[in-house]
Parts: sequence; C-alpha cells; structure tokens
Amino acid sequence: MNLGKSKKIYDEAIKYIPGGVNSPVRAFKSVGTYPIFIKKGHGSKIEDEDGNKYIDYICSWGPLILGHSNEKLLEGIDDILRSGISFGLPTKIEVDMAKLIVESYNGIEMVRMVNSGTEATMSAIRVARGYTGRDKIIKFEGCYHGHNDCLLVKSGSGTITYGIPTSSGVPADIIKNTIVCKYNDLEDVRKTFEKFGEDIAAVIIEPVAGNMGVVPSDKEFLEGLRRITKENGSLLIFDEVITGFRISYGGAGEVYGIEPDMACFGKIIGGGFPVGAYGGKREIMEMVSPIGPVYQAGTLSGNPLAMHIGYRILKVLKENKNIYKELEEKAIMMEEGIRRNIEELNINAKIVRFKSMLTLFFGKGPFKNFDDVQSCDIEMYAKYFNEMLKRGIMLPPAQFEGMFLSAAHTKKDIEYTIKANYEALKVIK
Repeated sequence: MNLGKSKKIYDEAIKYIPGGVNSPVRAFKSVGTYPIFIKKGHGSKIEDEDGNKYIDYICSWGPLILGHSNEKLLEGIDDILRSGISFGLPTKIEVDMAKLIVESYNGIEMVRMVNSGTEATMSAIRVARGYTGRDKIIKFEGCYHGHNDCLLVKSGSGTITYGIPTSSGVPADIIKNTIVCKYNDLEDVRKTFEKFGEDIAAVIIEPVAGNMGVVPSDKEFLEGLRRITKENGSLLIFDEVITGFRISYGGAGEVYGIEPDMACFGKIIGGGFPVGAYGGKREIMEMVSPIGPVYQAGTLSGNPLAMHIGYRILKVLKENKNIYKELEEKAIMMEEGIRRNIEELNINAKIVRFKSMLTLFFGKGPFKNFDDVQSCDIEMYAKYFNEMLKRGIMLPPAQFEGMFLSAAHTKKDIEYTIKANYEALKVIK
C-alpha cells in the first residue's frame, strides 16, 4: 500500500497545525503511524490522497448514517448555497429543525441550536446550574462530553473525591465543582448524593459511552440515576451527541424508556456539518437568554446550510425507521462473524455491540466501566488496525473508539470485513 502523498501532506501539516491534525484522534498515534489524508467518499467507501480505497467504519464518528455523499441530502444544495449561507439573523429552517427535534425526543419541549456537541454540553450544564441555583455536577469516568474545562476531569484517589484535570491549562478552581463517579455503579452515585446532594445541579452521562469504546449503561443504572436525581431536585442530562438519532430515532431515551430533564445532540443532526443542540423541559429552557438569565449565544448557530442538511437527514430517518432495523441486522452479522473468528483463533478479545455501534476490545472483559477498558492491550489493537488497513478497512485509529455502520454498508462489505478480520487476527496472533 502506497501512502506517499499522505506522508508528504503530513510532513507539511506539522509545520502549521499542532500535531498536523485538528483533532487528536486523527493523528493515528495510538496505532503507531501517521495520519491518512482522505480525498473523497461515496457510499460506504472513502479514498485517500494516494488513491487507496477503504470500507469506512468511522463514518465521521457517527453522523454519516446514510453513508458518504448521499444523494437525498445533496439534492438542491446549490440552490441553498446561492440563497446565502449565513445571515446572523433568524431563518425559517431553524424553526422547522427545532420543531422536528422536539417532536422526535420524549421530554424535550424546547431546543437551542449551537455549533458542536462540546458547545451543547457546556451550555446545558450552565442552564442546569442556573435553573437549580446549585454549582456541583456529576460526570462519569470514561464519558467524554467535549473539551469543556469543567468536564476535562478524571477521578481522584477515592470514590467520593473532587477530580483532577485531564488536560494542562484547566485550573483546579474550574473543576472544583465537578465530581467524578464510576460508570454503571449506582452505589457510588448514592454515596455521592448522600454527601453533596443539596449542592448537585445535574448528572450528565453518555447513556451509551462511545469514547472509551462502546460501553452501554445498564438499564437499572440509568433508572437509578433518574430516581436519585428526582429525589434530590437535580437534573438528569443525557449526552446524546453520538447516540441521538443513531441508535434509534428517539435516541437512548427511547431505547431505555427513560426521560431525562435535558438532552444534548450533535453528529447526525448536522449530517456531517458542525452542528449541536441542547434541549429540555420548557420551564428549564426558559432560563436561556433572551427570555431568561442564562446567557448563551452564537453567530453561526442555526446556520442555514447546516440546518437544511440536518433537517433532511432527520426527515429521511423519520420516514424510513426501518433503517434502524437494517443497521442493527448488519451490526449483528458483523458481531457474530468477528466473535466466531475470535473463538476459532482463540484470541484474547471481545466484540461489544449496541445497536449499530461496535468495538473490538483486545481484552477478556466484561467491559462495564473505565477501569475495565483500561485493561485492554492497546499494542495488539495497533497491530490489528494496521493489518486491517492493508486489507482496505478503515477502523477507528484508537482502541477506545467505536465503529459505526451506515445504511450504505452492504452485505458484501460486511462479509469482506469479517474475512479480513480473520486474516488480520491470524497474523497478529
């Protein structure tokens, strides 16, 4: 496989961009190589600058649920571009989009559009604090909610401690009101509320973690969070930036049958454009400026081009909900094929799937929380990644990320991927 052009572009990129990339996972450091620069994509395939083609299981980290360059989304895009791409003034498509999201998600009565998932979670937490008049929040180790200062935290030395920063540049004063609990451990949450309950504004969680690999919440755990937050007057925030409209049209809230007080969205609602949103009960969202005291603004929020594409993809999903069944059937096919390969080759690995999201962990498992996934063999994953790359399969360039299927992936794609998986596992064994 010739990657000469990618290497040349990367050598130029590191002169002008930190690490040569605009988001850390793209650096391919976790898999021991340099970034592959992509030129174009269509359907389930992408092509790099050297002309190598890959079956893509990143799908822009989830939003390309219909595949690359889907015609239904691109139809008439020239007319939208010619009408104007940004005004800094309201447009009707923003209202249409907001209405569609509100109608789609149980418990969301008002929604505010923003420009990223990070902005959505940051704003939701600010609103929760403004609504409750409290300062502290609970997050869970292994859950990623964007690069907000107050959320770049890992747990301290004990189960009920203030966290420590996971990034340089985050002052201790910023994270002093962030408490980190253990994912899927309701007893840890109970103890935290016993100590700090009257001060906790909100609990924020990825109902299905996608940034320590795919690690779903136990239903009983989420039900317990809903019960505890209600009892203590705290808000429950579902971070559905990845899962919203991905695992179900109604997101994790629908799948688990749990209604949060607020939810954050991203990825799919932009169809590949930089879009986010946060919403909640009307009385909560009426805290937001200009009708309430919680300030949040954005010149490019509700950008017409992004709204048109996002609206189209949500309409397609709403009118074709069988897509979710088909996606899960494909994911089950891949899961079962990879599991057979693991068993036949006696590899120390486990495939974890939730709906159309999957992760192949190189470890025994089970994988229920951050401590569990830390036991994985990341060097083995790096070898596996590179062997799959040689066979034309683009996987996440890090062990602790998820694979995403799209409607464009075919049975032939999956059969080939299972075959490549067997060959790759056999080589690295």
